[in-house]
Amino acid sequence: MKHDAVGVVDFGGQYAHLIATKIRSAKVYAEIVDPNAPFEVFKRFKGIVLSGSPALSSKDEASDYNHEIFELDVPILGICFGHQEIAKHYGGKVVHGGREWGYAIFRRLIEHPLFEGWQVEEQVFMSHYDSVVEVGEGFVEAGRSRVGEGVDEQRFSAIVNDKAKRYGVQFHPEVDDTVKGDLLLANFAIKICGCKPTWTMENFLETKFQETKEFVKDKPVFLLASGGVDSTVTALIVAKALGGDKLHLLHIDNGLMRKDESKGILKQLEALGLSKNLHFVDAGEEFLRGLEGVFDPEQKRQIIGDTFVEVLKKEAQKFLSHEYFLAQGTIYPDTIETGGTKRAHTIKTHHNRVPLIRKMIEEGRVIEPLRELYKSEVRQLGALLGLSREMLRRHPFPGPGLGVRCLCARGDEKADDEVALSFAEVCKKYGVQGFVLPLKSVGVKADMRSYEFAGVLWGVRYEELDEGVVGAILKEAEGINRCAYLLYPEKPSEHAVRQAYVTKERLDMLREADSIVDQVLRIHGIYDAIWQCPVVALPLVFGGMGLETVVIRPVQSSRGMTARAYRFSEAVLLDLKARLSSLDFVSAILVDLTSKPPGTIEWE
Repeated sequence: MKHDAVGVVDFGGQYAHLIATKIRSAKVYAEIVDPNAPFEVFKRFKGIVLSGSPALSSKDEASDYNHEIFELDVPILGICFGHQEIAKHYGGKVVHGGREWGYAIFRRLIEHPLFEGWQVEEQVFMSHYDSVVEVGEGFVEAGRSRVGEGVDEQRFSAIVNDKAKRYGVQFHPEVDDTVKGDLLLANFAIKICGCKPTWTMENFLETKFQETKEFVKDKPVFLLASGGVDSTVTALIVAKALGGDKLHLLHIDNGLMRKDESKGILKQLEALGLSKNLHFVDAGEEFLRGLEGVFDPEQKRQIIGDTFVEVLKKEAQKFLSHEYFLAQGTIYPDTIETGGTKRAHTIKTHHNRVPLIRKMIEEGRVIEPLRELYKSEVRQLGALLGLSREMLRRHPFPGPGLGVRCLCARGDEKADDEVALSFAEVCKKYGVQGFVLPLKSVGVKADMRSYEFAGVLWGVRYEELDEGVVGAILKEAEGINRCAYLLYPEKPSEHAVRQAYVTKERLDMLREADSIVDQVLRIHGIYDAIWQCPVVALPLVFGGMGLETVVIRPVQSSRGMTARAYRFSEAVLLDLKARLSSLDFVSAILVDLTSKPPGTIEWE
């Protein structure tokens, strides 16, 4: 069946595929298109969406795309960078300034089909350095935005030109934090572009069965089975497409797993009928040898990814000929955060995107049926394939495991004095006390990687630090991409970084803390309300007591490309504080309050 389609032009923004996903959730087929594709490619679509980008429109970066797009007699919607490019192309002005991160309030100024179903004010999600400050002839200012109470509104957060069929929004309707963003994209695809809603996830699954058969033919397939929903759904797709005889599963215990995790994964795969060619290897010592003395997060990820491939090759040789395919449960966030498209900025390298894997992809030996999907869509497929609710709701766990939740240090790290002074002043402005940790974490700002300091807030009750306050502090504070609340001790004391790397001893301590947090979430009935809750170990000692500062990072998300900090109740906080502070290695406890962006979900 031929479906009406919308083309999504991917300028390398972190959320380009999420635009396509949201349009497909409205049952309209959406396809990712390269900005430099020939004009004939764009003519196939009933509408076009221009994505965000790590590039700066104000400085004419990434301006080498096919500008014939603007000659199309179909509706075009620009998002963030795309919004700025539309404004600029039609005589408007874009400047470098007016940056906004995360949660914001959009105030609609006009009635329009694009905003049908929207209230006058709605919550939206921002992530930009550039802003539109003027529009050309025929354009109408459709809305303005502000990032908090008492903050001046920014103009031209939405623009429309019905005669030219050109529309732009500075915010990101594709992310879940824009509460009615799904509706806006559906309005664009169906009401403005006139597309018929005929596409479904069942169509997608049947297509993947057929593609897998045609791609693999009669060769065997080897799959790294982590036990997560992504790799499990991939295994079921391959098994149903090819039959169980051709699929070999390998579960590697890399020594970076959570407490008793490998035992549970093997039982789970057996229960799903995937045990015929199931292989297991304990390679913990091999991974730890590679990580010895390494503190840089990107280097750690590369080492873990390379070691996975080496172990896989060694094990595959025992059971298969050299002619086999590798199947991976790669989903879109893994690809885009590793700079997986031409214009995307590398945020962090995922283990399934290290150079050795990329080489196999170039050789045409890798199957990734989920590579264009997000976690929420994978869960939909899992439900269609019969996975249990418990399996579908399992918290995501990164491929590098606790290796990227165990931060490392040389022992001489210090906070930048200028950043620390500025952060304290910004905090004071909002009635909070704050200090800067002498350790950095990975973040994402305007689709670009940041590696900046983390700030700690204290002096007020946890519940007083609402999303607006934290967002405003992160917007104004230079050199900071993350804020956490000091849960224990109540007041900061002298603290220092100790030299520490990834070792079995540190991992065992982190496993214990992680297990306690997991238990508390389940006891209080909030495990399913939280999308993911990384527990991070920092080699940071307060008051000369203990060995590790434990960070709890609860987030709400459905796709992982954006996230909001989950807010604990007082009862949960007290329980976490009591249980964790009783561990003799715990020096301090922090609760991460950061949205994504500017902080990634994982600290590394």
